[in-house]
Amino acid sequence: MDQLDIQLKDRVLGFGPFVGYYFKPENPEDLTRLSFVCFNEDQFYTRDLPENTLLFEGDAVLTQLTDTGFDVPTQNRINPVFFEEAPRKWVNDRPRPRDEYLHFHSCYDGLGPVLAGYWIRHQGNASFTYDMGGRMGPDSPLYHKVRPGIDKQFAKIMEFDAGPDSRHGSKD
Repeated sequence: MDQLDIQLKDRVLGFGPFVGYYFKPENPEDLTRLSFVCFNEDQFYTRDLPENTLLFEGDAVLTQLTDTGFDVPTQNRINPVFFEEAPRKWVNDRPRPRDEYLHFHSCYDGLGPVLAGYWIRHQGNASFTYDMGGRMGPDSPLYHKVRPGIDKQFAKIMEFDAGPDSRHGSKD
């Protein structure tokens, strides 16, 4: 599925959609662990490989971040916070092996991003330059060379998602 509704205590949260990502619960009764695939839809992630090439497989672990008082950004659909800017508690509390879970993506509710979301581990399926389809150059923290296997070069980033139906519009 490209989008999930997650019952977390007394709330229903959304997760996704993201260009090219498709998620599958490891157990349909339990959304705490997901597997995923990521395709190069419309060459969104790289121009090195053809459209719709399988770029990544991986897994995602549902996590509730501790409320540290950090002011989560909300100005766009997806709001990045790099590890060096994030509360240490969030970065240190990611799943093990920590050097493999480098990307957090939040869930959202009707008001925007929430502190629940998934830590994601990317496993490259091919060699390519992750340059957001040519939109990012070597000076971007997102830009890197991907090789088959666990992508330990993936940007150390936490993304807070306002949701596709937010005032910010697009699914990207």
